[in-house]
Amino acid sequence: MAIDQGLLEFNLEHLGEDMIANDHRVLVKAEDGEGNLIGGVHGEMFWDWLHVKTLWVSKDYRGQGIGSELLRRIEQAALDHGFKGCHLETTSFQALDFYRKLGYEVFGELRGKPAGSTWYFMKKDLSMR
Repeated sequence: MAIDQGLLEFNLEHLGEDMIANDHRVLVKAEDGEGNLIGGVHGEMFWDWLHVKTLWVSKDYRGQGIGSELLRRIEQAALDHGFKGCHLETTSFQALDFYRKLGYEVFGELRGKPAGSTWYFMKKDLSMR
């Protein structure tokens, strides 16, 4: 799309080819013993940071450490590419305490998104693992 191309060209002018060339998408899946998908995490690594877009574990498998392991694995992928930070978003009804337990800290919030809830912006310094 022309809009994306225009933004890419602008970013190249300011960040340089090396910074843009390191962009990666990453996906880590968890399956049960029969090959059924029971969880996964995906994100994008760009501008020296991993952005976790989605982390999900099937309801029947929650509380068994699968989410923690998925997050550990995607964080390791970022470290393997030389990235030192991770950021993500969650809401007050999702996994705020889960991410805090794993070393993420809130750096911003948007109250009322969605209505009656808060959207949290979180980050973690991966070099501190």
